[in-house]
Amino acid sequence: MNTQNSDKIVTLIGGSGFIGRHVARGLAKRGYRVRVACRRPDLANHVVPLGTPGQVVPVQANVRYPASIAAACVGAYAVVNLTGLLYSGGAQTFDAVHVFGAEAVAKAAKVAGAQVVVHLSAIGADAESSSNYARTKAEGEAKAKAGFTGISIVRPSVVFGPEDGFFNRFAAMARISPALPLIGGKTKFQPVFVGDVAEAIATLIDRGVADGKTYELGGPAVKSFKELLDYVLEVTMRKRVVLPLPFPLASLMGTIAGLLPNPALTSDQVELLKHDNVVSPKAEVEGRTLMGLGIGARSIESVVPGYLYRYRKAGQFTVKA
Repeated sequence: MNTQNSDKIVTLIGGSGFIGRHVARGLAKRGYRVRVACRRPDLANHVVPLGTPGQVVPVQANVRYPASIAAACVGAYAVVNLTGLLYSGGAQTFDAVHVFGAEAVAKAAKVAGAQVVVHLSAIGADAESSSNYARTKAEGEAKAKAGFTGISIVRPSVVFGPEDGFFNRFAAMARISPALPLIGGKTKFQPVFVGDVAEAIATLIDRGVADGKTYELGGPAVKSFKELLDYVLEVTMRKRVVLPLPFPLASLMGTIAGLLPNPALTSDQVELLKHDNVVSPKAEVEGRTLMGLGIGARSIESVVPGYLYRYRKAGQFTVKA
C-alpha cells in the first residue's frame, strides 16, 4: 500500500454501489482514506473490508440535501460523484439526482477546497436527446462544470462486472424465459470492465490535476446488442429464442412496465437503445480514453464467464453438449 496518500481523504458520493465499491477498493490500495457517502450508511458495511481497519468509512449523505453533501466533503483532497439512476421513482428523479445533485456535489467540493473532482456520467449524454436519462446526464455535466472549474468528466459505455445489471439480468432471464427480447438488435455497445473504470478514476485522482477533460471509456471490442445476447446464451449454455421487438412495441411495453416498482424496462431506456453507445473517434484521437490513461482494457471474454457460470443448469459442473 502507498503510505504517501494516507493523509489524503477521497469522498465518494454514491460510493456504496456497483461502481463505487470498485473505486473504493482501488483508492484504498493506493493508500487513500476513503469516505463513502451514501443515503444508507447502515447498509454499506460491505465497503469497510475494502481497505485496512478505519481506512474506508461509510457516512450519510444525499444529493437532494446539499448540506449533507457539504459535510461529507469537508477536508477532502478529491471528490468523486458516482450517483446515477436508470429510472425515476418517487423523490429519486433524473432531475434531482443527475442535475441538482451534480451541481450540489461540484459546489460542495469547491467550498471544501478539493484539488480534484471527478463526475461520472455516461456515453450518450446529450442535451438534445429524446431520452430523459441522456438529457439529464448532459445537463448534470454542465452544472458540474459550472460548479467546479477543471472537473473531469468520465463517460463509460455499458459497465460489466460480477454485480452488473446487464449480463446478470439477461442471464437470469434466460434461466426462466423461453425467449430473450431483442430491442434494436443492431445498436452497438462497447462494454467496459468496472475495474477498468475504477482504475481510470483512481488514475485521475493520482494525477492531482483538475484537467477539465471529458473521458470516454469503452472496452477493447464493439458489439451489437444481438451479439451480446448471443454471448450470454453461449456462456450460460442455454438455448433460447432471441425475439426481435420493434421500437414502437418495445416503447409501449416500457411505458406499462415503467408504472411498476423496479421496472425491468422503461420507455426511456427504449429511447436509449436507438443510438450506439461507443467511444467517439475524437476521444480516441485526443487520448481521452482508457488507452490514453495508460490502462489496458479487459475483454468480456476474460471476465464475464467467471460470474455467469452460476446461471448454467448445474453451475460450473454443467457439461457442454
